[in-house]
Amino acid sequence: MSAAPEEYEDMHRLVDRLTADQLREVRAHTLRLVHGAGSDGDTHWPPAWFASITTDRDDNAERAEEILSEGYGLDA
Repeated sequence: MSAAPEEYEDMHRLVDRLTADQLREVRAHTLRLVHGAGSDGDTHWPPAWFASITTDRDDNAERAEEILSEGYGLDA
């Protein structure tokens, strides 16, 4: 089913009135609608990058800047 042209025009007008925070929220929701679990029934959780950093320390969040400064994730 396809939306009528006036529905698209109305959505464009509404989007133009959003604040930056509202726009981010609407975009995230729209991406979930387009690519989310509703399209194929599979939520793909956890994502592929989940748990990609392994360490014996439990303060990774506190050390985020240090980890990033070491070049984690950059191709050498």
